[in-house]
Amino acid sequence: MTDSKQADSDFIIQVTGLSCGYGETTVLQGVSFSVERGEIFFVVGRSGCGKSTLLRNLIGLESPLEGEIRFGGQPLTGAGHDARRTLMRRMGITYQNSALWSTMTVGENVALPLEEHTSLTRDEIHDLVAVKLGMVGLAGSESTYPSELSGGMRKRAALARALILDPEILFFDEPSAGLDPVSARNLDRLILQTRENLGTTVVVVSHDVESICTVADRVVMLGRETKTIIASGTLRHLLREEQNPHVLEFFGGERVLRDKDCKESE
Repeated sequence: MTDSKQADSDFIIQVTGLSCGYGETTVLQGVSFSVERGEIFFVVGRSGCGKSTLLRNLIGLESPLEGEIRFGGQPLTGAGHDARRTLMRRMGITYQNSALWSTMTVGENVALPLEEHTSLTRDEIHDLVAVKLGMVGLAGSESTYPSELSGGMRKRAALARALILDPEILFFDEPSAGLDPVSARNLDRLILQTRENLGTTVVVVSHDVESICTVADRVVMLGRETKTIIASGTLRHLLREEQNPHVLEFFGGERVLRDKDCKESE
């Protein structure tokens, strides 16, 4: 593909020269990467490397110190209120602790974005909530409260809420955190099904090597000392060609390639 504009159209997220932090503390600097449409893209690294800070900038909760973030060619960085709101509606977000309102039923939690951002009738909202809950394996749970759900079910309810506005991009913050291995792998399968059924682009912040091996199309790894990206590509590329000791240590080196069915992008 020779035309740069045509090439850019393949990317739904473009991050260029991003530096971010808090006050006088710079957490990340000079970060650049692009995410293709329909891709499952992982941001990984050791604790304290800036994964959560990067995510907060990507979803608009924090503003970068320098650099630019674009969604579908439209700038999030420096966007006015209306433009920013329009861009944010293209995103769905699931937080590490699910962030469900404990005083609201599952159905009410999932319906909340529709009530805030659309003029749909109560019956239309009810029908859409039922569809999304069915998609994540929680059909009939509308009247259940979050406290009555297992950790894995709460993650599914949070995913249904994130999907309710049919976002182009779905962000996950440590989706397997707090889950047992079986529930974590079930959630991995649900992420794959969501991409397959809806064509949604998925961006995941995670340190779960099992999930990265079986779900990720591509990975960027952040370095705590360098405060930037230290490796990027498919997992096989990272382990076989990068030969970065920090990367090999994080993933368990050749053991991962030997013991896991690491996904290779086509």
